[in-house]
Amino acid sequence: MTNLDIPPNQPREIAELYFACWAAGDPEPLRSLLAPNVTFDGALGSTRGPDEFLAGLAGMFAATTSNDILLRLASDSDVVTWSELRIADKEPLQVANWTHVEGGLIAGVRVTFDPRPILS
Repeated sequence: MTNLDIPPNQPREIAELYFACWAAGDPEPLRSLLAPNVTFDGALGSTRGPDEFLAGLAGMFAATTSNDILLRLASDSDVVTWSELRIADKEPLQVANWTHVEGGLIAGVRVTFDPRPILS
């Protein structure tokens, strides 16, 4: 796992930090790695800019019971992480998280999953 005190500079390391922050329940270490126009788009909402991005993550992190990484694939600018996410007593969700990195900063995150288990 990536040390939360050392800023990563490669897309895979950045994704590892993203999920380490999730496990710690604290998105703030990501702030210095967010592009000024960072975007997030997912099944339950969208954000624009670092403040909205971190506020959205904080809510998701707080609701998470566990988030087990099953697979991570990385290129020079993109990382896709497949995980099994648990929220409260709901059925686990299979989640694909695509993180796009430009110039060492997170430019965008796209998340897809079937939200029906947490909406019921």
